[in-house]
Amino acid sequence: MVNTLSFITGHPLTRDRPLSAIGRFVRWQVESRLKHEVLFDWIEGARLAVRRGMTGATGNIYCGLHEFADMSFLLHLLRPSDLFLDVGANIGSYTVLASKVCGARTIAFEPDPGSAQSLRRNIALNDLQDVAQVCEFALGATSGETNFSLGLDTMNHVVTDACEATQTVAVRPLDEVSGASEPTMIKLDVEGYEEEVLQGAAATLGAPSLLAVQSELQSAAVEEALAGAGFARAYYEPFSRSLSDTPGDRAAANALFVRKTEEVLQRVGSAAMRDVLRVRL
Repeated sequence: MVNTLSFITGHPLTRDRPLSAIGRFVRWQVESRLKHEVLFDWIEGARLAVRRGMTGATGNIYCGLHEFADMSFLLHLLRPSDLFLDVGANIGSYTVLASKVCGARTIAFEPDPGSAQSLRRNIALNDLQDVAQVCEFALGATSGETNFSLGLDTMNHVVTDACEATQTVAVRPLDEVSGASEPTMIKLDVEGYEEEVLQGAAATLGAPSLLAVQSELQSAAVEEALAGAGFARAYYEPFSRSLSDTPGDRAAANALFVRKTEEVLQRVGSAAMRDVLRVRL
């Protein structure tokens, strides 16, 4: 409770109006106990089907954009002709933003069957079946199988500890996924398995179309792999739509790496304004 209230009162979209966000938090606590699933009207016609325990999705309910800097960058960068790769899609918050709000095509990777079912639910809820594809397998360095955790929602991950409850999921390199070779943006959120994903993605990282990668893991190996493909670490300021090589006031959940910086700045600077909780972004 304390962490949630701290998140709400410190969020860039709600810290000036914390009582409204706290009201949404209270309504969610009541409604989610009365209903198995709550349909949440989100941004510009986008909707999410949310259930108790979906921590990332509930952050969107309280504060508009759970991961403010990261989601804002996606909203400003992507266009209808683009391809977005959502690696570790969970229930599809980023997929819905990319395909429903921005109009881009998405390939969403989610190996956990329960999360993949929720992902498909949100794709169908937003009528995105023609532009958003679900791949129910993990990405890695080589093809095969791996153990994957059970019942951890956004924290599900490839398992190396034999004590954890697991399921077996298929693994494929990104470079072998049909139709994924020319993305504009990739989001990597695979709970520490990012290095292995990048090992199987050398050709995709070299695609001239690719402008940005967001990675939850910020390790030396991740930075080395992306630097080798011409990407540099950057920090995005959503309100000014600017990039910096040093951290600003906006904490990001994922590390942002960009190349063709001038093209990225032109895109984000010319993107349509978005209304999020009555804030123009």
